[in-house]
Amino acid sequence: MTMPMIGRQGLMLVLSSPSGAGKTAIALAISDLEEMPLSVSATTRPQRTGEREGKHYYFVDRERFDEMAAEGELLEHATVFGNAYGTPRAPVVEALDLGTDVLFDVDWQGARDLATAMPENVVRVFILPPSMAELERRLRGRAQDSDTVVAERMKLAAEQMSHWPEYDYVIVNDVLDESVANVRAILKAERLRRTRRDEGLARFVRSLGEAS
Repeated sequence: MTMPMIGRQGLMLVLSSPSGAGKTAIALAISDLEEMPLSVSATTRPQRTGEREGKHYYFVDRERFDEMAAEGELLEHATVFGNAYGTPRAPVVEALDLGTDVLFDVDWQGARDLATAMPENVVRVFILPPSMAELERRLRGRAQDSDTVVAERMKLAAEQMSHWPEYDYVIVNDVLDESVANVRAILKAERLRRTRRDEGLARFVRSLGEAS
């Protein structure tokens, strides 16, 4: 017997963590395994070699970015090191209406803004390191930052981790494969949530009644 297709609203899977805890590695794995698109941000940062418009970012000037923010075209936005970043509303809403899930790799402030803008669609997962010593080891292992920058990231991590109670789920990323599996389990459960499938379930239940 073939199971019927029951449509649903897409969801926004939001991952956050302090730098070095593994958020980006988990996000890339989930995007690949679940064939789940990563949200594309708009930015005023100059386009770098190899970056593609609409794939890595939507590149806009500051005047256009400020206009998008003022007109409510961004779900969340922030300025980092002098460059503005934000999530365009239209492509996210279009994807959700088609039943497509969208993945977000953002900090706690972005997660908070997304939850405020679209509370019924957001599923927030906070990624913790197994220990502060391991977090520092990972940061140094990337060989991208000076000792000063690593110390600054470690100091910032404590403040970032204080926001874990704002999230729906918390995962300690000790073993990457296990963490990815846990996020996929969360995703599977959230896709089955009744409130995301009300319309499709209602049609299915009506069809059961008509067949009896």
